[in-house]
Amino acid sequence: MQMLFVADPLASFKIYKDTTFAMMREAQKRGHQVSACEMSTVCWQQGQPVSAWVQDIQLTGDHTEWYRVSETRRAALKSFDAVVMRKDPPFDSEYFYATHLLSQAEREGAKVFNSPAALRNHPEKLAILEFPQFIAPTLVTKNEQDIRAFHAEHGDIILKPLDGMGGMGIFKVGADGLNLGAIIETLNQGGQQTVMVQKFLPGIAQGDKRVLLIGGKPVPYCLARIPQGGEVRGNLAAGGKGVAQPISTRDREIAEALGPILMARGLMLVGLDIIGDSLTEINVTSPTCFQEITDQMGCDVAALFLDAVEAAL
Repeated sequence: MQMLFVADPLASFKIYKDTTFAMMREAQKRGHQVSACEMSTVCWQQGQPVSAWVQDIQLTGDHTEWYRVSETRRAALKSFDAVVMRKDPPFDSEYFYATHLLSQAEREGAKVFNSPAALRNHPEKLAILEFPQFIAPTLVTKNEQDIRAFHAEHGDIILKPLDGMGGMGIFKVGADGLNLGAIIETLNQGGQQTVMVQKFLPGIAQGDKRVLLIGGKPVPYCLARIPQGGEVRGNLAAGGKGVAQPISTRDREIAEALGPILMARGLMLVGLDIIGDSLTEINVTSPTCFQEITDQMGCDVAALFLDAVEAAL
């Protein structure tokens, strides 16, 4: 099988923790040809299929020079057995346009995971609104007075931009409302940008859990990302400590309710963020934490992913 990974530049990978690397390593282990391209090289011209400048690579097993390029070529995406979209956020205009190119590649016969249309239709913070039975009190608004009323009702709250990643731009405001006005001004840009506000969940002290869905089914272990040093953010990018653990009964309840729905829409790999008993985000662009779970629990998550991709072809 030939697999193409649409990803960030290979030189930027931190292979000791990178999930895309773990996928590539498992694919090569199974005898599949691994190729990679950057989103910026994907193009379409009338009369020709969607194509990209592709690097055919071999993983070396070395931690420094971890891959070797055997050939660089222009190739049609439909010529690959599977195309795995692994470009990291932000989900900006260029990412949006890329999903349309990938949708065209699908029409030409390419098999793309996750589905480009599903990526467009499931913004990672707003996707939870479809499942209100599993979420904490939440408000989505541009309006300052709406936010102040929500704060007055719930006391401790979390405010975050809709396009943030890795914990960027997340603020906690206590019951005293200290700095609430300044934070609103920063996030909503004078009423021009939409903000998500959620009731603060004390369960964050035990971790912001990343529960993975692969092929619509939950991986039996999650990664609890635990805030460190006075932080309220558990994100690994914000200094959180990752502790793998079995998923809880509530985690499984949420995962099993959402899994079949999201899989039916073409979302092969999903990362649910759960704090305590509440769903807080649905990550679909490039969910991570494969290596941390595998290293700590012995559950080969990359193998589960490759199993699902092979079964879907």
